[in-house]
Amino acid sequence: MTRSNGTFRAGLIQMRSRRSPQTNLDDASALIREAAAGGALYVQTPEMTNIMELSREKLFAAIAPEENDICLARFRELARQHKLYLHIGSLAIRVSAEKAANRSFVIDPRGEIVARYDKIHMFDVDLAGGESYRESNNFRPGESAVLVDLPWARFGLTICYDLRFPALYRALAEAGATVLTIPAAFTRQTGEAHWHTLVRARAIENGSFVLAAAQGGAHENGRETFGHSLAVDPWGRIIGELGTEPGVMLVEIDPAEVAAARGKVPSLQHGRRFDIIEPLAEPAHLHVVGDPA
Repeated sequence: MTRSNGTFRAGLIQMRSRRSPQTNLDDASALIREAAAGGALYVQTPEMTNIMELSREKLFAAIAPEENDICLARFRELARQHKLYLHIGSLAIRVSAEKAANRSFVIDPRGEIVARYDKIHMFDVDLAGGESYRESNNFRPGESAVLVDLPWARFGLTICYDLRFPALYRALAEAGATVLTIPAAFTRQTGEAHWHTLVRARAIENGSFVLAAAQGGAHENGRETFGHSLAVDPWGRIIGELGTEPGVMLVEIDPAEVAAARGKVPSLQHGRRFDIIEPLAEPAHLHVVGDPA
């Protein structure tokens, strides 16, 4: 696809997804329409746009394979209707009797799906206060990084916990990505500690824009997410931020800023492969000639 050099308006959708896919679909649709009315040509929703559910039984009772997912079908209609690129941060999609995929979709203005990305890194953590998650119990990890060319730039697709693995973003940037996307549902605890620092770091170290739509607030399932959807420029400056409430953020993105930042600090050109030399193991017993046995 031929990319223009012009600016574009991006819309980031912040949600507080509930247990009902239909309810979440209604909420997301209203916010997408609001972003479109504000002139957004690219709109991103957060991770788990269609459902936020911790119970395995209730999750699998509510979700469907991609071809039967009511949310995806409606989002394709919205992209056509509003003539925009709609990036659904992720949907829980059933891929087998035992597993789902945490899958992003990029939909073009014709309503066609032009990219899919399955979250690579599973959020299996034990936090302070007894807060614990085992994403791998229900979700199958992806195996491939994904890039998509949109009219203005090459976008690299990631999801939430991927943020903590900088090698993924470096690989996307080295493959030509100038906009890195991180739709997320960061917990409040980890978000307060790390969200802003990590998002800005991914922008700075790669000289890329970062667009990160988030979930925010106390959810029906008892989980609390951090919110603070962010847009960060290639120099690491925050150019847009929301709080914890659902809403829409509109930001102007100028792809020329990527070349300017990378020209100042051309670290993508300076990266080198290297070996790691491990310390030699000390022998269990070192006998020096002349020492008493």
